[in-house]
Amino acid sequence: MDEASDVMPTELPIERRQRHTRDRTTSLNSLSHFKSGPSKHIRGPSTLRNRDSNASMKSIGSETDYSEIIAPIPRRHLLQTSQSLHWLRVDTSQGDEWLNRGVSPVSASSVGSVFPNNRMANRLSFTALMDHERTAVGPSSTTDNRVLEDEGTVGAGRRFVRWMHRNNMKNWVIPSAIATSTLVKWCIGLGAYSGHDTPPMFGDYEAQRHWMELTVHLPVKEWYTYDLQYWGLDYPPLTAYVSWLCGRVGSLIESSWFTLQASRGIETGGSKLFMRATVLVLDLLIYIPALYTFVCSWQGTRSSRKRHAALLTLLFHPALLLIDFGHFQYNSVMLGLTLLAINAFAAGHDLLGAIFFVLSLGFKQMALYYAPAIGSYLIGKCIYLGPVQGTRLFLRLALTTTLAFVIMFAPFLPPFSPLSTIAAPITRIFPFGRGLFEDKVANFWCFTNVLVKWKRTFAGRKGFLIKASTGLTALGFLPAVVGLIFGGYKTRLQKDPKNDLVNVSPAMASAAPSSPTPILPLLPYALLTCSMSFFLFSFQVHEKTILVPLLPLTLLLSGAAPTDEVFLWGALGNNIGVFSMWPLLKKDGLGLQYLAMLFLWNRLIGHNPFKIRYGYFVELVSSVAHTAIIFLHLLELVVTPPARYPDLFPVLNVLICTPIFGLIWLWSIKRSAEVSWAMSGLPGKRDKEGPSSAASAISARSSSAAFGHSSIRGETGVRAASLGYASGRGHGQADARRRALVVSAGGDREH
Repeated sequence: MDEASDVMPTELPIERRQRHTRDRTTSLNSLSHFKSGPSKHIRGPSTLRNRDSNASMKSIGSETDYSEIIAPIPRRHLLQTSQSLHWLRVDTSQGDEWLNRGVSPVSASSVGSVFPNNRMANRLSFTALMDHERTAVGPSSTTDNRVLEDEGTVGAGRRFVRWMHRNNMKNWVIPSAIATSTLVKWCIGLGAYSGHDTPPMFGDYEAQRHWMELTVHLPVKEWYTYDLQYWGLDYPPLTAYVSWLCGRVGSLIESSWFTLQASRGIETGGSKLFMRATVLVLDLLIYIPALYTFVCSWQGTRSSRKRHAALLTLLFHPALLLIDFGHFQYNSVMLGLTLLAINAFAAGHDLLGAIFFVLSLGFKQMALYYAPAIGSYLIGKCIYLGPVQGTRLFLRLALTTTLAFVIMFAPFLPPFSPLSTIAAPITRIFPFGRGLFEDKVANFWCFTNVLVKWKRTFAGRKGFLIKASTGLTALGFLPAVVGLIFGGYKTRLQKDPKNDLVNVSPAMASAAPSSPTPILPLLPYALLTCSMSFFLFSFQVHEKTILVPLLPLTLLLSGAAPTDEVFLWGALGNNIGVFSMWPLLKKDGLGLQYLAMLFLWNRLIGHNPFKIRYGYFVELVSSVAHTAIIFLHLLELVVTPPARYPDLFPVLNVLICTPIFGLIWLWSIKRSAEVSWAMSGLPGKRDKEGPSSAASAISARSSSAAFGHSSIRGETGVRAASLGYASGRGHGQADARRRALVVSAGGDREH
């Protein structure tokens, strides 16, 4: 054994010599990746152990000590951590200290990557490290990807993106995706729509056209009072202004389309073409840019392939396409404005985000479903910034929001209109007089109405039902509100009581108001929790309202791998959401579009709802739910509902969908708790750091500042980095990349 250990490399068999040569070449290539900056070398694990010996670095090319030179990031570690980390961006720390620290969601983030970053941030980004590692690995990674595809874990969208990239056409992925989605939307619009050829009231199509008609011909003060029995205007003022603009443009093309009274029920080919075109144009102007900005800002650290695949997933959102371009509505405008708001929050532009959200509220009151989450996020950020900066931001937000609302309602206020005019839009926007619910909607009230006849039991006591609905809704979104506000308090900027040291540098403290906060990763889950709570428990919910919680759910899905729990819940929620609207789509004559979009989208994302592969509970739920859906559809084909129960199939639809929505609501609360724990540790827990620890924390945050990112406190948490954010699993996923960033920053500061 001793003789074998002393064998020189030149005496080794040819195969072993070649393997040693490849290992040494890979190590040198890995080291050369970090030499483009001020630092001339990187101290990896082996060089740290031998940092007092310069001979090992000088004799890299020798034949005796090459085995001591290893890559600063072991290749196998990066391959094991290749899952997406863009939802949970972790802070840098020194040594193994980070294991006992709370993670920072924006320290190495791409939030705001649509804006310029410095070179250091771009050169040492997670994406750059992963791209370098893939290059070093060589053909083996490609083989692994092909194996995954053979297993059916990669959808058609990802394969299309990969093919475009391999053929040097990656710059055409986004234009072709937008063009294809636009073509699909137009093809959906070739079918029927809500109220097609069903006089005298027709449907939502006629309602939208009628609002264009009345806003063009009537003064502003009569918009919300004119002939309320025939599709009276009941959306906020921004919808009325957009209707006025579309009506003006349409009147220039053909005035008969919007003639007051005489144009009611008009369904000429030209008018239908114009109405469909308005939805498409507004979608291209607002919703598509919002999706693109979201992918760039929230997923900027990912590779371009993954960002393009995420955009494809969002562009073909089946529920939204069927309602807006089939049934006929303008939900993409409201959802796009909300998405622009959270993109602005992610970039640190809170005032701009507040304005976008006010515009979303001004277009459709359904955006109120997001209000508790957005308001709590902003309050949490004010708490995070501390008394001075936080109070200043709070006052600026209050002033900006108030001014935006005043400008929006200005035509209904003095001196433009009498003060009493403002009462009409308010009463029309909040229709408490319509009752608890109208149609069979997959929420708590319709689900329990099978056993408890709410309207009959509480006849004449409508006030009690309103209070009960409000109370249940508030209880439903309370966990999200508490999580955001408490997260802001737990991660607030403050001084060390022992050392009188601020946990951030002055420059970073001054930049904090314009930077994202540690609670930013909670926002998508909070939006899902709040909106789903409103859908399940609030007053006067329509089946189309499921689009509101489906937006944050689909955003989370777009950033997850097909094997992640988030992906599986997102796919299940979208499929069940589309199915919950089946009675409406069936009445509109959109059965073919319904089936086509479900098959297209599931094929696009690579989801098989009947295949159980990863041992998640959600997979079992998905298989049972989709089996029930198929059985119900087959039952509808062969069975006629009895005259005594004409709503048999809609009720069965509610009984299938409501439990799934309830599980998604509970799951969102669970995930929020996990992310909150990962972000700030257990409630009431803080590290007791001495002078050296405090100085170390400040030093670590200074290195974070060197990358051009905001400082986030990291002194709380209990090994919380093992909690994935976009993935349902994952343990210590960021080890190698975190250490590389720390070592690189340390080397740059020394040189």
